[in-house]
Amino acid sequence: MAERWSLGRALRGMFVRPKIDDDTWDDLETALLTADFGPDITEEVIEDLREKVARYGTTDPADLQRMLRESLEERFARFDTTLTLTERPAVVLVVGVNGVGKTTTIGKFAHFLRRYGRSIVVGAADTFRAAAVDQLATWAERGGAAIVRPQQEGQDPASVAFQTITYAKETGTEIVLVDTAGRLHTKGGLMDELTKIRRVIEKQAPISEVLLVLDATTGQNGVKQAEAFLQHAGVTGLVITKLDGSAKGGFVLSVQERTGIPVKLLGQGEGIGDLTGFTPHVFVEQLVS
Repeated sequence: MAERWSLGRALRGMFVRPKIDDDTWDDLETALLTADFGPDITEEVIEDLREKVARYGTTDPADLQRMLRESLEERFARFDTTLTLTERPAVVLVVGVNGVGKTTTIGKFAHFLRRYGRSIVVGAADTFRAAAVDQLATWAERGGAAIVRPQQEGQDPASVAFQTITYAKETGTEIVLVDTAGRLHTKGGLMDELTKIRRVIEKQAPISEVLLVLDATTGQNGVKQAEAFLQHAGVTGLVITKLDGSAKGGFVLSVQERTGIPVKLLGQGEGIGDLTGFTPHVFVEQLVS
């Protein structure tokens, strides 16, 4: 089987050459585009690097590698990637279209939080698919979280959210993760439903985060699919799933700059422990090394 393409490997081949030449710039542009930075960011990064190379009069590819790392770190640093979970209970709404890995993300996020000693309850407020509730229950259990299920099929999602907050308050549970429906064929209805869920929750507790789950493999199309959530759901942070290695690593920066919303969590595998917080300088180091 052919080795999967990665940005780091492509860059390593470029930066061991004797000097920076036209081929270096062409190959760098191709590598950034292939890694899904998008044409606008790629062009801006290349222009910035050309200007710095000219200013410092260097022809050493090692200098270019360092400048690339610094340039990307500077762009990532414009966003505050910190999760805000200080309220008790801290309520997190998890939104996103069906198929992006929302349910598995909730289980992995519960596991991530449990590693810091937090107690978690998951609210199964995607009540339109019985299978969704069962799947969420499986992942909540894997993640070490309690779950509040609908009391009957097709129960109003906002009432499930209400019951979940009530449970958290009564049991002293620290963090509430509320799953929501992801079907988009009736955008208006879905956004009205999310608005109602928010309103019902906010009568009991402030909402700490609204996390939008995006699938890195769908790239810019995924952002288009999620635009209704971005416009109407009060999204405070992004979770990028299916980010396997650095082949699509540029999407993380691209989606932040396009939406103006920080990436707060990254999913880089199928296992329960494969969701991490997003630390820009560590991510850039992995991306370009």
